[in-house]
Amino acid sequence: MTISSMIQNVPCTLVTGFLGAGKTTLINQLLSTKTIGARWALLINEFGRIGIDGALLTQDNSDQQDIAISEVSGGCICCTSQLPLQIALSRLLSEHRPQRLIIEPTGLAHPRELLRQLSEPHWQTALNMQAVIAVLSAVQWQNPKYRDHEGFQAHICAADVIVINRYKQLSATCQQEMQAWITELNPQAQLIWAQLPEASETALLKSITDKLTRQLNTSSQILSQQTGSLSHSRIRLQPPMQLLTPKTSAISTDIVQDETLPYRYHDSQQGIFQQNMTVGGWRLPAEWVFDADALQQWLLALPEWQRIKGVVNTSDGWLQLNFTPDSLSTATTSAQVDSRLEIILLSKKGSDTSVEKTTNDKNQPQESQENRAIWDDELMALIL
Repeated sequence: MTISSMIQNVPCTLVTGFLGAGKTTLINQLLSTKTIGARWALLINEFGRIGIDGALLTQDNSDQQDIAISEVSGGCICCTSQLPLQIALSRLLSEHRPQRLIIEPTGLAHPRELLRQLSEPHWQTALNMQAVIAVLSAVQWQNPKYRDHEGFQAHICAADVIVINRYKQLSATCQQEMQAWITELNPQAQLIWAQLPEASETALLKSITDKLTRQLNTSSQILSQQTGSLSHSRIRLQPPMQLLTPKTSAISTDIVQDETLPYRYHDSQQGIFQQNMTVGGWRLPAEWVFDADALQQWLLALPEWQRIKGVVNTSDGWLQLNFTPDSLSTATTSAQVDSRLEIILLSKKGSDTSVEKTTNDKNQPQESQENRAIWDDELMALIL
């Protein structure tokens, strides 16, 4: 039997949503529905260079040996070239041969481009695309900066199902206005109201989980409309020859996997909302123990932060950190091979509070480097 004959009609679910909407929490909920022995695979795209979402996922699922995770780090798989997507998908499918695949693109991605790629003929036989699920943070929606932005709206327009998260903080009137806004953008989308996680309300959690499970086996109408104009020719997926080698123990495409610890990086570029964006992260030895309270206070005091994620060895044990401006989540987890932190900071161009000061362009590189050195020193001071 050839590799290509094994890779056919794998049910695939795309979980999208703007940065910090709650995609990782929802995927954990989906993983909880996996039956023992079923082989699932996750393809996670992270904007930064350090893979963290893989550690935030599957921690509460006892059948982890049948969940393969591949992390494509260091940019968006749908923005530049299809090569990272081709390699990651081919490797997952050929090595793990999953019975179900879930793809989580970065919250800064444009889902329409990814849907276009997955509609190409060479994926039509390999993947059986199910309903596209978008997670919408109701708290983010309240801010006009988000709801009026095309990148935020794109996730709503490209979804079969919209999971509305953190809606209980909105008044009944605001909830009605949000529903009307969704309907105007995407009248065909099915809505699921879900305060994630809803562990304290068992009956409601079961209802939400049942609805999500049904979407794992419901064909995507969005994709069927998109592929309607494509050629009906279908070819089987044949992985690149270099991927047909014997299976290795690691299938992650994390580009910093082989860096010597401790490792730090920072990137600066133009981001969303016409703002400069700083993406930075650290991978640190597992034996370094951080003061849990001081670490969280330091992270939350960083200027103009948009997202903070981490898995860190602390005085309170190994902790998962998952922070957005409207949601601060911490949880204990099992020991990891190293500690990882990643932050995304946004700043208005020319603002006095800008991390990457732009009021004097010729001084910007020097000031940026000074900020990074300060962060390093402050972080190292938190080690016990």
